[in-house]
Amino acid sequence: MICNREPTPLRETRDAIKEDAAAVTHLFRTTFAATYDYFAKLHTPEEDLAHFQKVLQSNHMVVVEKDGEIAGFCAFTPGWVNYLYVLPKYQGSGIGSRLLHQAKSENAELQLWTFQQNQKARNFYERHGFKPVEETNGAGNEEKQPDVRYGWKRILVETKT
Repeated sequence: MICNREPTPLRETRDAIKEDAAAVTHLFRTTFAATYDYFAKLHTPEEDLAHFQKVLQSNHMVVVEKDGEIAGFCAFTPGWVNYLYVLPKYQGSGIGSRLLHQAKSENAELQLWTFQQNQKARNFYERHGFKPVEETNGAGNEEKQPDVRYGWKRILVETKT
């Protein structure tokens, strides 16, 4: 059977609500496992849910929906992107860019961490103007994996009148 239905368009970003915690947790676990399938599992689903319930309370979190599910989310605080995850099936579709744009629009400067080996994420952040500012051996993160801190600053252009 041929379906002539157009794909469901992306919805705009929206602020996450407490009822999104389970979907955000599922998205995080799915994406993290697909990206880092060789990392040890450090937390149970219940522990991750409790964590993201706290993140929802302490961060500005925005989500993008597609086809009736949360396809991506970004949690940020002043000056920091703490989480930016997009379901693997939607990566490359502009959702991550839309989410990152929301964080950038609310901050003049941002920092974030990603793992050194995640070249896909590193390329994404560098395309969006982030520069690596620090690399570590991973001793300070719970995964014990080498990571890199990125920074971004909004450039103000002065116009002559």
